[in-house]
Amino acid sequence: MASEAGTATENAGKKKPIVIITIGMAGAGKSTFVQRINSYLHSKEPPSPPYVLNLDPAVANTPYEANIDIRDTVDYHKVMKEYNLGPNGGILTALNLFTTKFDQVLDIVEKRADSVDYVILDTPGQIEIFTWSASGAIIMDAVASSLPAVVAYVIDTPRTTAPATFMSNMLYACSILYKTKLPFILVFNKTDVEPHDFAIEWMQDFEAFQAALATHKGTTDDEGEPTYMNSLMNSMSLVLDEFYKHLTAVGVSSVTGAGIKEFFDAVDASRTEYEKEYLPELERAREARDKSLKAVKDDSLNRFMKDLSLDRAQNPAAATADRWDPAEEAEDEDDDVDVNLIDRTEDAWPGQYIDVTRMRPRNDEGMAWPRPG
Repeated sequence: MASEAGTATENAGKKKPIVIITIGMAGAGKSTFVQRINSYLHSKEPPSPPYVLNLDPAVANTPYEANIDIRDTVDYHKVMKEYNLGPNGGILTALNLFTTKFDQVLDIVEKRADSVDYVILDTPGQIEIFTWSASGAIIMDAVASSLPAVVAYVIDTPRTTAPATFMSNMLYACSILYKTKLPFILVFNKTDVEPHDFAIEWMQDFEAFQAALATHKGTTDDEGEPTYMNSLMNSMSLVLDEFYKHLTAVGVSSVTGAGIKEFFDAVDASRTEYEKEYLPELERAREARDKSLKAVKDDSLNRFMKDLSLDRAQNPAAATADRWDPAEEAEDEDDDVDVNLIDRTEDAWPGQYIDVTRMRPRNDEGMAWPRPG
């Protein structure tokens, strides 16, 4: 009994596991990154195995063992064949079908909450399928409303050395941040191929990005004037300057494991941001929704009572007959003692086909009934 009480006290004081939602462009190395952080948590002393969910129905092989795999529930190829869809449509439909069962997934994850510190979600490679679909929004909202969550936006660092590609990634990251409103970590992957120092410098120093943009090929036309794209990126860099101040950026290598510890430091720090900023906003949204529903109910009730009052004013005789009489209720209670309940479960319902030949007495069962015509 004492050991059970001690275990209950320990579980009550244990923090909820934090959910890491990995998102990124196709080819950024999300699955390899998930494998690396999974390996890192297993190698800790003592080991802290995460609970891993694979939400990519089209992946052929995963470099990690998923606890819950969408491929065990939905057959991506059968979905494409049955609904006559292309690759992206098949992924989206498979994700939609899986979302209909996500409440069960969440129940399973919550049951494991006492035994894990991290839950990892690996999303489809086609980023727009998860971030801008209804199913992706439902999954993220469901997860974030139950457990602390952080978005890890994985970036392919070698492909981001061009200012235009860097700006595209930052714009996408900005849109996801303001859509989810969750703690956000920029993960510059593949730093073993290309260090991410240039990206950090561009985020912290506006003039450094301007200089890189001016020296990059294709920023001026034949007459030496800045191109439209150059002017647009200059303007966007000014807009995103404030956005960069609220971002946490880390550089990692999914191959060598460099920077993984710094990533988990950022993940643990994001729990405080979740509790201070996201949870209060979630509570306000719930209160606003409840208030709106109550207002609709009150309005419906008021309109009903108004119609009832008007009807009684126009039909006073009916209103008088409709009044409650305690004496009649007492008589009804006495009558209820002698009421015989009838179960009409076996009775025919309106419109049901009835074989009239079977309504005859049982002594004519052997009779040959003539057929019409």
